[in-house]
Amino acid sequence: MDNNDLLLTRDFSSCLEGSEFKQFIDFPTHSKGYTLDLVCCSGLTPSNLSATEIPITDHFLLSFNLTLCCSSTKPTRLISFRNIENIDMDILTTRLDNVQIPDFYSTPDDLLLYYNNCLRTVLDSLAPVKTHTVSFARSAPWFTSDLRALKAKARQLERKYKKSGLTVDSEIYKYHLLQYKDSISKAKQSFYSGIINSYEGNARTLFLVFNKLIQPPNALPPHFYSSETCNSLMLFWTTKINNIHQQLRSNVVSTLSPEPFLLLEPFSTFHLPDLSDISEFICKSKPATCHLDPMPTGLVKSCLSSLLPLISAIIHSSLTTGIVSSLFKTALVTPILKKPSLDPNNFNNLRPISNLPFISKILEKVVAAQLHLHLGNNNIYERFQSGFRSCHSTETALLKVTNDLLIGADSGLLTILVLLDLSSAFDTISHSVLLSRLSSLGISDTPLAWFQSYLLDRSQFIQIRSFRSRLFPVTSGVPQGSVLGPLLFIIYILPLGTIFRKFDLQFYCFADDTQLYLSC
Repeated sequence: MDNNDLLLTRDFSSCLEGSEFKQFIDFPTHSKGYTLDLVCCSGLTPSNLSATEIPITDHFLLSFNLTLCCSSTKPTRLISFRNIENIDMDILTTRLDNVQIPDFYSTPDDLLLYYNNCLRTVLDSLAPVKTHTVSFARSAPWFTSDLRALKAKARQLERKYKKSGLTVDSEIYKYHLLQYKDSISKAKQSFYSGIINSYEGNARTLFLVFNKLIQPPNALPPHFYSSETCNSLMLFWTTKINNIHQQLRSNVVSTLSPEPFLLLEPFSTFHLPDLSDISEFICKSKPATCHLDPMPTGLVKSCLSSLLPLISAIIHSSLTTGIVSSLFKTALVTPILKKPSLDPNNFNNLRPISNLPFISKILEKVVAAQLHLHLGNNNIYERFQSGFRSCHSTETALLKVTNDLLIGADSGLLTILVLLDLSSAFDTISHSVLLSRLSSLGISDTPLAWFQSYLLDRSQFIQIRSFRSRLFPVTSGVPQGSVLGPLLFIIYILPLGTIFRKFDLQFYCFADDTQLYLSC
């Protein structure tokens, strides 16, 4: 910028003037005497401009003063936490050993309430809730104590060089900075390589790790952190589901009758799992914890031998009475963006994820295993349904549809393919229709009463950090974060196969996506 005879210099100056920017540097900014580094402002006037030579580059460090109207304080928030890591496991086990099954209880609610109160009391005594004000900071789990020491050493060498001004101190400082930068790269590489290697062979977890590294989750805007916004979002979702559910109701009476199922055996009673069965379900479950849980799942699994009899009593009580505890029928809903690039202010871009207590998921797994056995033994599953079933994956659906399309093409036929996607499929399930469907599959007596109790009188609320909405009743659908939800959805759409076959349509279903195609 110091040579106005150059065409590029004149063009750049004209571009700045056309954009209402002003350039304020009129002295050399490079060791060769050129003006290469600039300070350009629009509507602001910097003062005390100066250039300082630094050893790590041949460009000068530019410094100046600007008057800005902004807060110098970092944004903070109040968090609540427990020092779980400091809990003495021997003391915890001893306390939980004293938690016995009560002699008398009238309902599953009473037994579950006793379980929750006992665990919360023990947890409060060993790891009480503490509050702390923290500032927002970028997470750097790879930053080790060795890097912290190298950073401190770099600051020390920088101060020494500035004080002495000697070339030898400048070279030492520059060499140490290169070492520090190289150490940071190696620390990041070692940290993330360790994570990837630890999940070798687990494709699902590896995908989640890579997705988190490449596309870190976007936080919701600050205005979402209020009870009013939580209520508005919950009302939006509830209204949306109700509108879709109303549109699905039709005055047209179907003339198609479902195919009768030849049942080898009915499903009229639950098999009560023993302690080893329940222990296996718990040990194979992910240690995910919901805010509705009285104790972190990791601690429950660590002290399982102490709690297993009480957990077994809770499950047996529900299966024998056909009643699902009301404490299991309240879901904590977390809104997440469908894609990181979407606008969170548009509620349509948010997906509700239901979080349920850990023990409720174990109960659902016990029921799901017996329901799956009934469907399999009686050959009730739709042949052309993938998703939510073992050995029926995306590859199964892709191979079937692709093979049919290629056969049609080889035969000289044209194929029309229609791709259907149900809107809010899980949330618009009619409870009455689903219960009727379960009854037609040979499910009766206590199991049918259990499913009715499971579906009816549910509620949900949104929680974002410490803010939550009021309770909203759930009049249709199944929780998306539940174990039974996908299996019940498959049962709900069973008649689709009958309808498609009635009109000689080829089809394949994957979860709530349906592929219809006709070759002619």
